[in-house]
Amino acid sequence: MERNQVVLVDTNIIIEAIRIHCWAALSGFFRMETVEKCREEARSGCAYRPGYITVLEKDLQDRLVGHLVSDEALTRLTLADPDSALLDPGERHLWAHALGRAEAWFACSADAAAVRIAVRLGWEDRLVSLEQLLEACAARSSARNLNRQFRSEQLSKWRTAALLDRGLA
Repeated sequence: MERNQVVLVDTNIIIEAIRIHCWAALSGFFRMETVEKCREEARSGCAYRPGYITVLEKDLQDRLVGHLVSDEALTRLTLADPDSALLDPGERHLWAHALGRAEAWFACSADAAAVRIAVRLGWEDRLVSLEQLLEACAARSSARNLNRQFRSEQLSKWRTAALLDRGLA
């Protein structure tokens, strides 16, 4: 992965990157993009809940491109993979947006169901872990604090299971 490559990120990635204080490094190295639904999800939640991470609009506005997703795009995704309708709204919108992209991109999600759908759509080589992104932008020290679902090993397990389900491992 190289500087300025497009990386599509979901809500969980945004929140985790802010939690471990590497959002500036990531968004300064990659072209971080998402969908408006993920931006909305990242700013919501109960601030009084233990472990809640505050995501400031300033961080999202200055460092993250947010795309609107049409009902037509969501329908195309559902036709491409009917199980995509079961995804959380943010991941569903992100994959609907990705389905319509022509240029190269990577995607980063820490959601097993989203990884399964991505593999069924043939995107297994586009999936990267947050840990991989941190290594690429020389923010390895931040990777020590990552929760398990954001690590390369976990993504590999999910991707392998999805490939086996698809019958192409």
